[in-house]
Amino acid sequence: MDDERPWPQQGRERMIIPAPVGRIGTGAPEIEMEMLARMDADHVFMMGDNPALRRMPERPKLVDFFRYRFGDITIRHLTTSAKRALDEGMDEKIVLACLLHDISNGCFVRADHGYWGAQMIAPYVSEEIAWAVKYHQPLRYFADESVGYQYPDSYRQFFGPDYVPPEYIRRDAEYARNHRWYMSSRLVTLYDLYFFDDVAAFDPEIFTDIIGRHFKEPEEGLGFDGSPVAHMWRTMIWPNNFL
Repeated sequence: MDDERPWPQQGRERMIIPAPVGRIGTGAPEIEMEMLARMDADHVFMMGDNPALRRMPERPKLVDFFRYRFGDITIRHLTTSAKRALDEGMDEKIVLACLLHDISNGCFVRADHGYWGAQMIAPYVSEEIAWAVKYHQPLRYFADESVGYQYPDSYRQFFGPDYVPPEYIRRDAEYARNHRWYMSSRLVTLYDLYFFDDVAAFDPEIFTDIIGRHFKEPEEGLGFDGSPVAHMWRTMIWPNNFL
């Protein structure tokens, strides 16, 4: 059983330095020099399993990241988006794209999350699903009245009414509009949720069959299959590693 595996670095204080990408620009104090000065036989930097987190299985599957690493908002957001698509009879590839569209937000990085998320899942899903996840990011900023998609009211509150997406977002949205898979990505924006309250999470297990048909789970477990993106999944397994 997982609980029987020994925890690394037992008997010592495990010091954690927040990842620079999540600290820079926030005003949070720089603590690395202070922690380096504290190093001794009883103080080490965190490496491996953090006892403050639920331990991942040795060969983690996609659903395990929902269970053990994603925060409540991410779980509610992704499962509700996917359930809406499922209930309205969307193709399974769209349901899975909705389930995965903000996966980078779960326990990795929020900036450019559509691009990161698409890269993370690319070895395990069809090219179309990864494409839909990538291009939902630029498309969500631009209305398409033909399918009933409008610029989200919440974005005016999130970013301010005068926010203008940068050039690369405008460029990629225009590219996506003229692509054969445009509607796959546009459907992700339609089933997306733009506020995160008053929705209940669904058990990701309800998507097990869809995942099994459209997500190629590596036998070694996500993060350990030697793929070009394995390191991203390992980062979510051990998010507090010093190096």
